[in-house]
Amino acid sequence: MEAAAAYFGRALARDPENPVLIERSFIHELSVGNLDRAEELAQSVLEVSTDHRMGRIVLGLAAVREGRHDAGREHFAEAAFTPLGELTSGLLTAWSFAEERKLDEALAALGVLESQDAFGNFRLLHSGLIATHLGDHVRAEKAFRDAYERAGSSLRVVQAFGAFLERTGRGQEAAGLYDLFLETAQRSPLVEEARARIEANELPEPFIGTASDGMAEAMFSLANVMLAEQSMDVALVYAQLALSLKPDFAIAHALIGEIHEDAELYERAIEAYEKISEDSPLWPSAEIQIATNLDRMEKFDEALARIDGLIAARPDYYDALVARGNLMRLHEKWVEAAEAYTRALALVDTLEREHWTVAYFRAIANERAGKWTEAEADFRTALRLEPDHPSVLNYLGYSLVDMNQKLDEAMDMIAKAVELRPNDGYIVDSLGWAHYQLGDYEEAVEHLERAIGLSCGDHQCSADPVINDHLGDAYWRVGRRIEARFQWSHARDSDPEPEDLKRILSKLTDGLKDDDSPAAVQKSAADPEKP
Repeated sequence: MEAAAAYFGRALARDPENPVLIERSFIHELSVGNLDRAEELAQSVLEVSTDHRMGRIVLGLAAVREGRHDAGREHFAEAAFTPLGELTSGLLTAWSFAEERKLDEALAALGVLESQDAFGNFRLLHSGLIATHLGDHVRAEKAFRDAYERAGSSLRVVQAFGAFLERTGRGQEAAGLYDLFLETAQRSPLVEEARARIEANELPEPFIGTASDGMAEAMFSLANVMLAEQSMDVALVYAQLALSLKPDFAIAHALIGEIHEDAELYERAIEAYEKISEDSPLWPSAEIQIATNLDRMEKFDEALARIDGLIAARPDYYDALVARGNLMRLHEKWVEAAEAYTRALALVDTLEREHWTVAYFRAIANERAGKWTEAEADFRTALRLEPDHPSVLNYLGYSLVDMNQKLDEAMDMIAKAVELRPNDGYIVDSLGWAHYQLGDYEEAVEHLERAIGLSCGDHQCSADPVINDHLGDAYWRVGRRIEARFQWSHARDSDPEPEDLKRILSKLTDGLKDDDSPAAVQKSAADPEKP
């Protein structure tokens, strides 16, 4: 977007009356947060297209910032010719009236949104926020309770209603809202902070401090919806508008970071996350995302330094230790990964279902580090916390077969994993390879051929050297020597690990010896899930 804005700007300078260049320059300047330039271009956009929705919104916001509310509302009204424009117009118009302390007019503007049921959550939440902002707690509570009944899983509804309850002397009711959210939804540092605030007997700041903050909240909410619908370009524009109204809006910076991550623009994502201040509850998770993006850019040392800096600042921060473990595991630093996971789990008083992935990842790290006793214990802990998870069943079952231990239980685990994920080529490969290790070569061929088929889609087969290598071995054992060499050749050409390549080349030259022990041939192709 930044490069596009620059190039469109240069083109526009050479052809300043070109309507296409005017509109494209406007959108791209807005997308990268150059609001002053976007406002300059917005008037030119409207001269070409009087019903340009985003042009109207930008000029309407500019008018409201200057105190020209009637002019702002005229622009907003002109933008309301599409469903998204109608919703945007209704919210901004309402907050414009709120800035003039006209509660009835503000709520009436939101009432227009009753025409579409899909707008109900927005109408109720912002009715509560505006009524709270203007001191009408009776109407605020009614709106918040209705919003919560409709959308109790919404983070912003829970935050806003909870803050209202806290500030009106009902902290324990707010605590109940927060506890239910944390039990039934993903973890949220914002809700966790609110819950801790109640325990500390502290009151929150108003959820909305100014009418401008309310407009920013509206723009953020719309950006979030657009992102969920995969309209990333529109989401980015709305998020930038939110920041133009509230520059320190941490959750909007986080949303822009997420948008850039989805577009694989990792450097831009880092820039967004770095704008989140250290006193925000979102700062620690932003630091983890920065480290993740640095690693995606192949800057492992910088990523590790970022994580270690976070751990130094917050030594008891569970997520930071897990992130360090994940970073080390993805770089096959197994001992260091296991150590980080151990430090993380040591912070947990009682292991719950949510901790199964860390137990599983520590099991993988310990198994790869040659610590099978510790690994098996962790695999079984993961299964206790998340019973019958196919990845855990697959990994533990195959490992047991590979070591010729507890074979009945191990084969049952792998069969169960295949039952749960019958179209997972890696898991089906493990079942075939388990049969191979047990000397049941005909059965192995049947499952391994199916695993190869599952790894193919749209007439393109994935280049997984392990599955091809396994099938080659099975073919050799049943006497299908030409097909075996074909599969080994395909494995050789699919970028195998160095040790695997050495073994594959040997087999292409000499085949398999009759006295080779299947259990010593190769590890399973199990593909452990990554966070």
